[in-house]
Amino acid sequence: MHRAISWIKRAEFESNDHDAKFIFLWIAFNAAYANDETGISVLRTSARRGIKDYFAKLVAVDQSKVVYNALWIRFAGPIRLLMGNPYVFAPFWSHHNGIEGYENWKERFGKSDSFFRNAFADQNTVEVLSCVFDRLYVLRNQIMHGGATWHGAVNRDQVRDGAAILEFLVPVFVDLMMEHPNEDWGVASYPVVEDA
Repeated sequence: MHRAISWIKRAEFESNDHDAKFIFLWIAFNAAYANDETGISVLRTSARRGIKDYFAKLVAVDQSKVVYNALWIRFAGPIRLLMGNPYVFAPFWSHHNGIEGYENWKERFGKSDSFFRNAFADQNTVEVLSCVFDRLYVLRNQIMHGGATWHGAVNRDQVRDGAAILEFLVPVFVDLMMEHPNEDWGVASYPVVEDA
C-alpha cells in the first residue's frame, strides 16, 4: 500500500498533465494489484482471471458502494465514451498492425460493446470494471510504448477521461484494501530485499 500511495501522491502534482497523471496512477494501480502470481503482466490473457478476482474482492468489501456509484453515476458518460472508442480496443490495433486473425475486429468490437452494455444494464460491477480496465490497459500501452505523443492533439479525450477514472478509483481501491487487511490481497511482486 505504501508504494501505491506514493504514486497516487505523485499524480496529485499533475493537475494539468493528463499523460503524466495517467502514468503515475497506473503505476499506483499496479502497486496495489500486482502480486507474485501476476507480476507486471496485469491484463494479459493469463492474468484476466486474476484481475476479475481482485475486482470481485474489492466489490465484495465495498459496503458503501463507492465503486458502484463511480461507475453508474460519476463516470457513466466517460466510461461509455471509452468503451465506444475503437482506438482503445486491442483487436483494432492488432488488425492495423497486420496481425493475422484480426480482420474481424469490427465484429469483435460489436460483441465487446454488447457484452459491456449487458454488464452495465445488469449492474455487474466486476464485469464493468474488467471491461473498463481492459480499455485503459490499451491506453496504457499506447502511452508507455511510445504510441502516443505527449500532450498531442490526437486522443486527448481518452487520456483525460482515463486519468480521471483512475484518479478516483485507484485511491478507493487502496482505501478498501487498507480497511480490510485480513483479506488475501496477494504478495508483492517485488518485495523489499535486504541482502542479495
